[in-house]
Amino acid sequence: MKKYLVLLFFALLFSGCGKKEEKIKFWHFWSEPSQAKVVRQIINEFERQNNCRVDVSELSWNDGKTKLIIAFNSRTAPDVLELGSDWIAQFSSAEVLEPVDTNFFSHRNFFEYTLQPAKTKGKLYALPWIIGTRVLFCNRDLMQKCGIENPPKTIDELIQFSRAINESGLGYGFGCNGSDPHRLYKKILPLIWTYGGEIQDSNGYIKINSPQVARAFQTYFELSRLGIIETQKQIDLLFVQGKIGFCFSGEWLLELIQKSPQKFNFSANLMPGSGNSPGISFAGGEYLAINKESKNKDLAKKLIQFLLSEQSLKKMVTQIPEAGFPADTILLYKSFNDLNSHKRVFAEQLKYSKMTPVHPRWIEIESIIEKSLVEVLYQKKGVYESLSEAQKEIDLYNKGIQF
Repeated sequence: MKKYLVLLFFALLFSGCGKKEEKIKFWHFWSEPSQAKVVRQIINEFERQNNCRVDVSELSWNDGKTKLIIAFNSRTAPDVLELGSDWIAQFSSAEVLEPVDTNFFSHRNFFEYTLQPAKTKGKLYALPWIIGTRVLFCNRDLMQKCGIENPPKTIDELIQFSRAINESGLGYGFGCNGSDPHRLYKKILPLIWTYGGEIQDSNGYIKINSPQVARAFQTYFELSRLGIIETQKQIDLLFVQGKIGFCFSGEWLLELIQKSPQKFNFSANLMPGSGNSPGISFAGGEYLAINKESKNKDLAKKLIQFLLSEQSLKKMVTQIPEAGFPADTILLYKSFNDLNSHKRVFAEQLKYSKMTPVHPRWIEIESIIEKSLVEVLYQKKGVYESLSEAQKEIDLYNKGIQF
């Protein structure tokens, strides 16, 4: 009997050891205290439901990507990581991400364009988490004073109305981004797309020496002469102060307007088109991926599934105003009636949006495109000369790339 009790004791002891708490690491970019608090609450609930521990680290947009690269190189990268939509190709082409288990996540519904940045050589390496877009903000008070009744629906009307406000002396007609790294290209791509152009050919190479790109550059130059050239931050500030008639901006501007003591009539509107349809806007997104060398991929998949759940996403987008919208279209439009009139415009614009072209050297290429546009804005070079020289630089990054 005594021998039996001893054996039972050791059996219970070792069975308890076998139920060791699982642990994974998760790195994300919601680093503001109020943002990090919301993410932490979501993670706490996941830990409670799964009897596990998630070591969470917040990254900043300034150096977070560099930290991720260093972590992968030193093989200390997290199990689950958040990536910006235009970073995924660089990491997936380096073969450090685990392909998405499409059977596990088969019930998800996304805009097709949100999946493209996450694909490399036909495989999916990340899932869209949060998405957002840009729309046209209109100062209705300035419009009324200049005899403009309705927001511009076409690019030609935008130019016409911007000129009217600018020449009235009551404010700047249009807020135009100048040398604003990683932001300026998000303003020129919508014009290119709206004019029916693309900057990526069927082979995956970036090509910007087309009539549509030239037309977009010329239009942006014209708009810059009907207002002010500034950084996005300054343009948003001037709009909040009631000094700009029109500008392209994101959902964060709604929050700035709401918090501002200066009140004025404004509206968020669909991007102006080149015909009868709305213009195409730029969409950005936050994605979730799994480290290829993760030792606990099953728990990592469960975490991503939890972060993509209705419960978690509702908490994210309601408690973090600048978060944007759920990437899952069913969840996005399920909450459509709960949105205010301004946010509904953003949700509608997501139907008419595109994302950054998928290219492993996009970060370098976007810088070349922005430099070219700045040369045009400040009249250092003409449109065709600047685009021709930029294409030669871009071709150096196109060489040897396999898609």
